[in-house]
Amino acid sequence: MLFLQLLLQLLHVVLTFLQPILVPVCFVLAWGLAIATLWTITSSIRDTVARGQKMHQIPCSGCQFFTNDYRLKCTVQPSLASTEKAIDCNDFRARSPYS
Repeated sequence: MLFLQLLLQLLHVVLTFLQPILVPVCFVLAWGLAIATLWTITSSIRDTVARGQKMHQIPCSGCQFFTNDYRLKCTVQPSLASTEKAIDCNDFRARSPYS
């Protein structure tokens, strides 16, 4: 029991000595964590928007060769259909309004 009291007294003295240092350090660490969290969220949103804009450039759904079937998406370029490589597809033909 005496050992525990001595240990608690020593801990109290050490914390009293370190308190002027710990308060600013904890303040900086807390704000650093908050800024890092906001930075990560902002970066994730920016990357998601950029990815969405890139995916909307894929013209496959408006092509006459697009089948809209998961087994064979495109009759001309099945390996490129609905991927980013299809953005500049040479075989793209706009779907006629009467089909």
